Amino acid sequence: MTAPSIAQTDSHGRYAGSPSLLGRVLQNRYTGALVSLLLVAAFLALTQPVFLTWPNLMNIVKSNTVVFILALGATYVVIAGGIDLSVASATAASAMIFGLLLAAGLATPVAVAAAVLFGAFLGAMNGFLISYLKISFFVVTLGALSMFQSFALIINDGVSVSVFSAPGFAPVNAFVNGNVGPVPVILIFNIALLLLAGGVLRYTTFGRSLYAIGANMEAARLNGIDVKRVMFFVFVIAGLAAGLGSVVQVGRLTSASAEIDPTLLMTVLAAVLIGGTAFTGGEGGVFGTMIGVLFLGVIQNGLTLSGVSSFWQGMVSGGILIFAVWLGGMRQLLRRRRQSTGS
Repeated sequence: MTAPSIAQTDSHGRYAGSPSLLGRVLQNRYTGALVSLLLVAAFLALTQPVFLTWPNLMNIVKSNTVVFILALGATYVVIAGGIDLSVASATAASAMIFGLLLAAGLATPVAVAAAVLFGAFLGAMNGFLISYLKISFFVVTLGALSMFQSFALIINDGVSVSVFSAPGFAPVNAFVNGNVGPVPVILIFNIALLLLAGGVLRYTTFGRSLYAIGANMEAARLNGIDVKRVMFFVFVIAGLAAGLGSVVQVGRLTSASAEIDPTLLMTVLAAVLIGGTAFTGGEGGVFGTMIGVLFLGVIQNGLTLSGVSSFWQGMVSGGILIFAVWLGGMRQLLRRRRQSTGS
């Protein structure tokens, strides 16, 4: 039986090569994460009366801001067809720089700029090795994970740096924990950052180049895209996100710690993939990543409200990550079958 042509229609008068409205919804990369988020939220709203209270919802936002910032940078890397395994370690290293500078009495803007630029420098190191020396991104970022973690431990002999009494900590605390009326300042910042990251992907040549490189690097090069330069700056952006995330992390903890949250990297990657960004590159977006972060944040909050041990978080995040990669593969398979049927 030959595949129907695009001009042929089915018994309902639809073009055979065109999916139904339901089919388009099911194949949308945001659908699974959004539906899952709504279902989990509805369940928690029915079983945990405190879940829908404003303080609890804002607690979810605040406690997942570091993951959100890192996930935005990771989204760029994955769209371009790479993976950065060093973001959690880079965040810890940048946090130590930030904490030591604050404790030394430096002005807040100087300490913040130093932490963010240090994160960008770490990302640039990764980008140079991957883009210009042609070393596998997996090898480079895996090695960087260990190097950055060791740097965070060495710089202060593994001792955490308390910044609570530092003169420059007050503005950081106001940024991370302050409010404008009932709305946290950090929520406003997150929305602005989301719009900026989404705008760059959608409306700039750089953003379009990421999708082209992720879809087919060689074709992108033949079409005049400077693949080396774009990939270099992709990892710089991931480093910038790590530096910025370190500022928020220190603000929330009131100290800089060289210890790395063992679930942070897993949670960041899970959020990106749950949000519909394809593991193979060339497809995705930051708005889906936002949904992924919220989904994992709601899951974590639900476990806490239900009295479930936090030890389960890693298992849940890992299982969701595996499922998200599988779902992305199935979505691509369905799309290819639809395209071949319609050809």
